[in-house]
Amino acid sequence: MSVKMEKLKTAVEEVLGDKLVSAKIALDELTVVCKAADTLAVMTALRDHDTLSFEQCIDVCGMDYSAYKDQPWDGLRFAVVYHLLSLKHNARIRVRIFAEDDSFPVVPSVVDIWSAANWFEREAFDLYGIVFDGHPDLRRLLTDYGFVGHPFRKDFPLSGHVEMRYDAAQQRVIYQPVTIEPREITPRIIREENYGG
Repeated sequence: MSVKMEKLKTAVEEVLGDKLVSAKIALDELTVVCKAADTLAVMTALRDHDTLSFEQCIDVCGMDYSAYKDQPWDGLRFAVVYHLLSLKHNARIRVRIFAEDDSFPVVPSVVDIWSAANWFEREAFDLYGIVFDGHPDLRRLLTDYGFVGHPFRKDFPLSGHVEMRYDAAQQRVIYQPVTIEPREITPRIIREENYGG
């Protein structure tokens, strides 16, 4: 661990206090976990406190921990991960916020703190179904308006629920149940009986 990361961890622990669930340094990167209820207070402190000054939001992404590292996961299922940058201190931090309800994941929007989070939050909503409370225009970004489900959830079927095609008889695009049979995607190698000698 570098001295710079240790100093950053100490500063974050002092500034966030009891709003911090955990802080961990791994691979010379600091990851902090906070509760969803404290999201706006934590993010504002990270941006505005002079010893931190994380003035840029580089990325926001959704996470589905239902089968983390191919093992059963005993914590909350959905999280939002924020990657922040401090130009003033040449430092980066990762902030993880878990949604409290697995059946309807909701976290506060940080668009009022960093406007760059707008499209990232829409993407996480579209692909994971995470709702960002207070977002000014939360609607699908990458999938079709009639798309059913959220394709990055680990329980989403590989072939989807419905398929779309153009019907020449009706002269319009129609939706219908998926007709693809589940198939094995591992290639089979067929060799001759005396292959290799």
